[in-house]
Amino acid sequence: MKIIKPKFWDTEKSFFVKVLIPLTFITKLFIFLKKNITKKYNFKLQVICIGNIYIGGTGKTPTSLLIANELTNKGKKVAIIRKFYKNHSDEHLLIKKYFNNLILNKNRVKGIINAQKHGYEFAVLDDGFQDYRIKSNLNILCFNANQQFGNGLIFPAGPLREDLKALKNAQIVIINGKKNKDFEQQIVKENKDIDIYYSKYHPVNLEEFKNKKLIALAGIGNPENFFSILKENNLNVIKKLIYPDHYKFKNSEISEIIRKSKQEKCQIIMTEKDYYKIVDYNIPNIKFLKVSLKIEKQEELVKKILKLNDKIF
Repeated sequence: MKIIKPKFWDTEKSFFVKVLIPLTFITKLFIFLKKNITKKYNFKLQVICIGNIYIGGTGKTPTSLLIANELTNKGKKVAIIRKFYKNHSDEHLLIKKYFNNLILNKNRVKGIINAQKHGYEFAVLDDGFQDYRIKSNLNILCFNANQQFGNGLIFPAGPLREDLKALKNAQIVIINGKKNKDFEQQIVKENKDIDIYYSKYHPVNLEEFKNKKLIALAGIGNPENFFSILKENNLNVIKKLIYPDHYKFKNSEISEIIRKSKQEKCQIIMTEKDYYKIVDYNIPNIKFLKVSLKIEKQEELVKKILKLNDKIF
């Protein structure tokens, strides 16, 4: 979805929220009907769904990569499954850089069946919590501590894909960012049996950007999360450029950004995901901040996944 998150998604008091609330009932009705009339599919391999209920920017893909690689390191044959979207090539390239077994299909069910036919033991489903056809062995929901539930309302009045009752269908929540007991209590209120873990991005190549003036570019679901990492690491950002998630840059746009950076004697810094949108342009003087995702109690989480039985959700 190509969208720049509106500010009113963070508050219930906005005029726009009041106007759009009636439309959320249409969304709720659509979800209810979809859940109840959709044919469900079981699979012989273990399906780990890494999803969210907050629209975009919660770290699903980095989490999928981490879990897929950890399971592979434990000797398991693992595939990452993604629904194919033509305008998501940035994420496809990013996954392929860090994991070999990516299966893309316009139909997630067919993608999982393909993995099953090729003898994979685990299918890590990168997004797909709202694909109600799929019976997963484990549902993991990703949140960011900065946005949490936003204003708690369903799209379009708020940033949620479905209401908070959906937490009952998850077994694990991973919160990216600082610990927040109040947010944890809101989650547990919906599902007392859910396990909560925290994750954090660790910059790898900070030295490339130290003591430089920076123009920071972000075309991701929640660009402020990227800017927060830069601020936390005391990088000197003098200008922020925000674009919609999965935005496809024109060569002329990048050339103009480069021109401005030279004029202001700045280095351009972007997310690695954004970098893969422009990699074909072969521009040497644009760099990305490389980050490594770590999950607190990561080994405990991996052991829990390895002990999965045939129970499906």
